[in-house]
Amino acid sequence: MTIEMKTRYGNIDVSKEVVAVIAGGAAVDCYGIVGMASQKQLKDGITDLLGRENLGRGVVIREQESGELHIDMYIIVGYGTKISEVAHNVQSKVKYQLKQMLGLKVESVNIFIQGVRVINP
Repeated sequence: MTIEMKTRYGNIDVSKEVVAVIAGGAAVDCYGIVGMASQKQLKDGITDLLGRENLGRGVVIREQESGELHIDMYIIVGYGTKISEVAHNVQSKVKYQLKQMLGLKVESVNIFIQGVRVINP
């Protein structure tokens, strides 16, 4: 499935996987994020075994028929961080990165905290 954009130069099709990787990369850069929670255990387990990082893990892209774009993100936060601030920062950064890189207007970024981990100092 792709997201279609029309410009004066022609059409651009961006796969939802690309959008998920950009959103995941933006989220992982935020303070307080330990990682993304996996939605597909077997596939991501093999990716981790091979030593490749999957930034799209834990990101679900939904496009409405009206063209609205919604993103669900499943994240793991560090112990001792203020979860509401971390979630707000992730929402802001993901919206900003997708607007800057792809020109996409994101209607909503829904954050689902899947776990809390202790970060070693």
